[in-house]
Amino acid sequence: ADTRVVLRIQESGLPAPCSTLPTPYASPLSTGSSLRFIALGDWGGVSNPPFHTPREVATAKEMGRTVAALGADFILSLGDNFYYNGVQDVNDKRFQDAAASGVGQGGCLRAHNTLVVRGAGGGGVQISSSLPSTPLFRRNFPNYHYSLKFKVPKSNATVALLMIDTVTLCGNSDDFQSQQPQQPRDVGLARSQLAWLRKQMAASRDDYLLVAGHYPVWSVAEHGPTHCLVKYLQPLLLKYKATAYLCGHDHNLQYLQDKAGVGYVLSGAGNFMENSRKHFHQVPAGFLRFFYAAPASLGGFAYVEIDGKEMSVTYIEASGKSLYKTSLPRRSHL
Repeated sequence: ADTRVVLRIQESGLPAPCSTLPTPYASPLSTGSSLRFIALGDWGGVSNPPFHTPREVATAKEMGRTVAALGADFILSLGDNFYYNGVQDVNDKRFQDAAASGVGQGGCLRAHNTLVVRGAGGGGVQISSSLPSTPLFRRNFPNYHYSLKFKVPKSNATVALLMIDTVTLCGNSDDFQSQQPQQPRDVGLARSQLAWLRKQMAASRDDYLLVAGHYPVWSVAEHGPTHCLVKYLQPLLLKYKATAYLCGHDHNLQYLQDKAGVGYVLSGAGNFMENSRKHFHQVPAGFLRFFYAAPASLGGFAYVEIDGKEMSVTYIEASGKSLYKTSLPRRSHL
C-alpha cells in the first residue's frame, strides 16, 4: 500500500507561503520560535471510488484547522500513502481524486511540503524520478532513504531528520495481517542503508536527532514490535542518543519511551482505527505511555513542535480534542 508519487500539495484557502526542498539547515516557513510539523501514517484511502474514507477526510480537515491555528512547516507522511496497491503516476485516477478533493494528509493545506517515507504492501512498487512539478504536486522523495536538516527559529538549535525505508531494511509484509517482515528482498541494499544510517547518526551533532520510517520499533498493537528493527535500529537509537523515532503501520496512536529516554511516536490513524493491544506483553514494561484506538473515532495525528529547549508531541483527534501531550529534551552535546 504505497505510492510511486511522492509528494502531495493540496489546495485550500490557506494563504501559506510555498516551501521548497529543504537544503542543509534550512530555515522553516514559520515566523515563530519553533519548528512545527504534523506526523501521519496509513492515510491511504481505499482502492475503489470515491477512494477516500470518512475517517481520512475528517482527519485531513482537522489537520487543516490545526495548521491554521498553530502553523506547520511541513507534513511528515509515514507510509501507506495509497491503499491498496499504490498509484502509477500523476494521471492515475487515485492521485487526481486526491488532488481535486483535498483529502489525505495535507488536505486543506496549501503549498506545504510533504516529506515522505515508503510503506508496506503493494509488492514491487517503485519510485518514479520523472514526475513533473506542478502547483499541486511537488516531489520530496529523493531516495528510499535521505536526510534533512533544519534550523530552529530564534535559537542556535538544529534538527536532523533521517528518513529511512523500513521495507528495504526488513522486507515487505501484509498491512492487514499481523505478520512480521521476513527478510529484505535485497540484502546488499539493506546493509547499505543501515551503514548509511549508522554514519549519519554517528556524525550528527544536532540538538535533536529524529529518525522516521514506516514499521514501528515498539508497538503493543496488531503488528507488534518489528523484530528486525528491534535488532538493528534500536541499538543505533540508543548508541547515538536519538531524540525520537516516528512511524506508522499500526492503525492507532501510541507513544512509547524507553529507559534511555528515546521517544517512539506511532501515528497510524489517518484512515483506519484498530483497537488492538495484541502485543502488549511483547513490549518492555513501562514503555507504553499512551494508546488511543477508539473504534468510533474519526482518526487523528501527531503534532510536533521543536524549540530551543524541547520537542513536544501532541496527539490530536479528528474532532480537535487534544488526547495526550509529552516532551523530549534537547540533546546534550556529545
